Amino acid sequence: MSDNTKLTDVIMPQLAESLVSATIGKWLKQPGDTIEQYEPICELITDKVNAELPATVDGTLVELLAEEGQTVSVGEIIARIAVAGAAAAASAAAPAPAAAPAGPANAAAPAVPGAAPQPAHASVRPSVPAAAFDADAPMRSRYSPAVQTLAAEHGINLAAVPGTGLGGRITRKDVLAFLESGAAAAQPATTAPTAAAAPQQPVFQPIQEEVRGELQHLRHSGLHLSESPKIPTIEVEGGRGSSSEYLIDVTPIRNTIATRMRQSVSEIPHAWTMIEVDVTNLVVLRNKLKDEFKRKEGINLTYLAFLMKAVVSAIKDYPIMNSVWAVDKIIVKRDINISLAVGTEDSVMTPVIKKADQKNVAGLAREIDELALKTREGKLRLEDMQGGTFTVNNTGSFGSILSYPIINYPQAAILTFESIVKKPVVINDMIAVRSMANICLSLDHRILDGVISGRFLQRVKDNVEGYTPDTKLY
Repeated sequence: MSDNTKLTDVIMPQLAESLVSATIGKWLKQPGDTIEQYEPICELITDKVNAELPATVDGTLVELLAEEGQTVSVGEIIARIAVAGAAAAASAAAPAPAAAPAGPANAAAPAVPGAAPQPAHASVRPSVPAAAFDADAPMRSRYSPAVQTLAAEHGINLAAVPGTGLGGRITRKDVLAFLESGAAAAQPATTAPTAAAAPQQPVFQPIQEEVRGELQHLRHSGLHLSESPKIPTIEVEGGRGSSSEYLIDVTPIRNTIATRMRQSVSEIPHAWTMIEVDVTNLVVLRNKLKDEFKRKEGINLTYLAFLMKAVVSAIKDYPIMNSVWAVDKIIVKRDINISLAVGTEDSVMTPVIKKADQKNVAGLAREIDELALKTREGKLRLEDMQGGTFTVNNTGSFGSILSYPIINYPQAAILTFESIVKKPVVINDMIAVRSMANICLSLDHRILDGVISGRFLQRVKDNVEGYTPDTKLY
């Protein structure tokens, strides 16, 4: 190290007032990598949200003091950056040295010439030492159906794509990052993985491909979405010497979800109820406005925006729904902040629409689209996840017609909007075909009882069925 170079410690920050530690989800940089100020160097996982830790200086990462999956207390040193003068900074731009400290932090796949660095939203997964795969076939050649389909659509040669999954396996997010980098245009096109890779496909591949085909043919029977529901891609490693079972690593974010769900079920006495809603007028209204809205706003107009407006209006009439249990008192929140359950391939996040009662249908549609996109790209900030007072989940997006949701702790209730299905309905002693949907409500029975919950659901029903072809979005 030259005389004009000094080491700067990277410490674990306090992401929120109540947090005393965080887990290293994934190192985005490795020793020897050149780092610019404000560039993310790792992903941090807390019980609230994933967050990126940016570098505070320009320099070269020289040492990692915490491994992926390790929980570190606030204030502890997790890495060191060498801050150099102009000459040293220029030399630091050379490729990372081949020799690096052994450990899980070095399990990232080697860089591929011409490919862009992996984005911060790469799949959060504990690294596994390469030695663990020496006795098995390389994981890089095992492509999931989602990866194969995406590569075929864009003519990508998967051999040129850097992988961040187990053992260097290529994930769907790796392919998307490769497309965004522009490297795909410079490499030979291919329409399918090599034949040598075919025998190594997971046993569930035909099932996933069959289900994907069925979904495309059954879209008319459920909620009409802007895109088909994503089928989770499970990265697994077969047990040695046995094909009777698979081992799936529990990632830090999956462990956090498990902890929060267990806390909700064990501490909150759940009860649930359901109501059926006639959404025929809503379907007509959306079909009338969606094309113009798409041209004007550049985003899709979904049913969820209308439902959320109906829920927010009902909460205004029944503010006890917007509360939390505090042992000797019930705290009713003044602001109506709606948590939106958004599923990704490996987790479920609940970003928050702040002061939803102050937004019209168009405003809610914009917020839903923005938060859903940030969630799926792994770009949520801590503040995007805080302050939720009531949760809405669009379970109809994957064809569900009835569900029993778990309450988003410590809120008092969670509501799901199920799939829209055409049914024969009796109206004035005559049978008519109507678009119907179920709305399910799970409630904290310490705070809410059947009477107030039933009235709340009835108000939501009235609001949804009150939409007409003349309803305004703005």
